[in-house]
Amino acid sequence: MIAKQNSIKSSLPNWWIVATRELADLWMGARALTMLIVFSVLLGIMSFLLATNSELTLIPPKEMVFLTLQATIAIGLFIGLSLGADMISGERERATLEGLLLTPVSRRDIILGKFIAVISPWPAVLAVAFPYLSILAPEGEVLGLTLLWGSILGTVLIVGFSGFGMLVSFWANSNKTSLSMSLVVYLVFLLPTQFPGTAQAGSVGQFVKRINPMESTNQFLEKVIVNNRTPEEMVSWLLAPVIFFILIVFLLFRFAGPGLQLSGGRTGIRRNRFFRTTNLFLIAVTLISLSSHQRTAFAAELKSAESGLQISIDITYKIVKTGDSIEFTTEVSYQGEGLSPEIVVAMNIVNLGDGDPVDPEDWSPERTQSVDPLTSGESELQDWTVRAILDGDYLVYMVVLPTPETPESTSQPIVSTGIHLTVNPFTQLNPGGVLPIAIGMPVGLAVLMFFLQWQRRKSIQ
Repeated sequence: MIAKQNSIKSSLPNWWIVATRELADLWMGARALTMLIVFSVLLGIMSFLLATNSELTLIPPKEMVFLTLQATIAIGLFIGLSLGADMISGERERATLEGLLLTPVSRRDIILGKFIAVISPWPAVLAVAFPYLSILAPEGEVLGLTLLWGSILGTVLIVGFSGFGMLVSFWANSNKTSLSMSLVVYLVFLLPTQFPGTAQAGSVGQFVKRINPMESTNQFLEKVIVNNRTPEEMVSWLLAPVIFFILIVFLLFRFAGPGLQLSGGRTGIRRNRFFRTTNLFLIAVTLISLSSHQRTAFAAELKSAESGLQISIDITYKIVKTGDSIEFTTEVSYQGEGLSPEIVVAMNIVNLGDGDPVDPEDWSPERTQSVDPLTSGESELQDWTVRAILDGDYLVYMVVLPTPETPESTSQPIVSTGIHLTVNPFTQLNPGGVLPIAIGMPVGLAVLMFFLQWQRRKSIQ
């Protein structure tokens, strides 16, 4: 039996043997479960406040989902970064790295096995967040979109930041140095994401957003989940996290893998090559981010209208709940002489109550539609979708904007009748739906941790 077990163990890849050892130490030793319990408590408090506080319930349901996902990714990054920062320098301080280096396992296999263990808490973090997201999500489509892009982009960031923590741990001789440096870098990336929008305006603010993988990921997720943008529109924001991911993986397995040793860092030519490669990648990130920013810049152009144009809407009022979609159709017709100019139909939304002004981009994925020139008596239909974001009393109206004939000319816009939109609060967000999860999740994880500890002590005895 012993010979059979040894033959099975010898047939396993070396990196997998290292990974199982690290995974057992991480999970059976309760480090990962302790972090998950703390995370579940924080997420439970946050979700309960979002669902019950009278001021926070003014936040749209989709924005609640985004805020929960944003917190999930941020805490997942912190867990991966802190574990990665301890993975090598911690073994140096505990005097266990020497024995590992003496085994017939390549340095790259050791790094790979440890790296798998470092990123292993992320699926568990996402699983813990799932019940909260499912309760806060106003509909299944939003939940599916959140889980899809949150898991993909969260994994990209987790791999990048966990690998960065391991790189710092590779270079540092002291575990204290490794953890403090990783924490500083984490805060440098995190703090700009907390600045108000006005502090990030202008070309410099946009540039900082685009080169920060955390902020660019948040921008992508917010626009796709909350503001009804398509992933194709926001794909340029993914450059920073993807390039950061590629850079860290390359540096980790190109330099840290073969160069792992008892003392931190490497010297000579290899260190110079390391810094040259890092600088080249950072320059590439800067240039690509600048070029993508220039491509997304645009100049606003004022449009106006011509006589003989008319516009009608197929509905006049709608009573919905926050998160619901309203679909309607407009018809632009031309009763003038000859051929009409090119036409743009624009949508606008006005808050009839005392709340904040409405940003139509948050309510509809398509604010304008173009109409080709019409002949006399001809008409054309346009389909629109508006998603109710905030509760209140609103008026949706359309404006027909024909193109002026010359730069010096203008024309009179034509406004449609309005759609009176009454949006009631989304009633599914209630304490009864959140509180059981907020209490049960950390309790369940605590029970699991104590059970694993009991099993571990029993096996040792």
